[in-house]
Amino acid sequence: MEICVELPSARLGLLEADGLGLAPPDRALAQLLSEVCQQKRGEFTLESLAQAEATRAVRAMFRAWGVDPSRYRPSSEALLRRVVQGKGLYRVLDAVDIANLGSIETGWPYGCYDRSRIHGPITFRAGQAGETYEGIGKRSWHLAGRPVLADGEGPFGSPISDSTRTRITQSTHDILAVIYVPLSVPTAAIDWALDRLGERFSQYQGARAVRSTIC
Repeated sequence: MEICVELPSARLGLLEADGLGLAPPDRALAQLLSEVCQQKRGEFTLESLAQAEATRAVRAMFRAWGVDPSRYRPSSEALLRRVVQGKGLYRVLDAVDIANLGSIETGWPYGCYDRSRIHGPITFRAGQAGETYEGIGKRSWHLAGRPVLADGEGPFGSPISDSTRTRITQSTHDILAVIYVPLSVPTAAIDWALDRLGERFSQYQGARAVRSTIC
């Protein structure tokens, strides 16, 4: 799968994981997530997080899109702020936890989508006037001028907040994960993040096949 990238200053790491099993919550994954969160709490304060290399690069990427990252916070920074403040993460499903774990480790926004609910070619572009979607945990999300992933039915994802249409559920078997990466990041670092993501989908979710690419 490929995505047409229309917005500047970004590359997308894509990973497709097929045949995820419906397993109970994995204790080893929960323990790993707890350990990484504890590590980040020891590594950052809110002030030092704002000055971290990854935070600054992602914020610069947002500004290149004409989006104020202080008003519309990148999902990665929002996760890390919760971790640093000791608020913990919202635990939903292991597949979502895996994506959140990668986002916390890298400082880049991750999106995780049910591939069966995506229809037609995908484009990463600016939202158009009048476009909205029902955001996860939010009311209707107005998308004009904001970065979005869109398929033949319209926008479904964003490095800010994703939609309910393509959200991961207990019946999801095939996933598209997207990593929103600043253009300055070396390809080797993106490959590393994709490899780790794929390994975790295989280890903790029993994915039968994993494919990755960079756009």
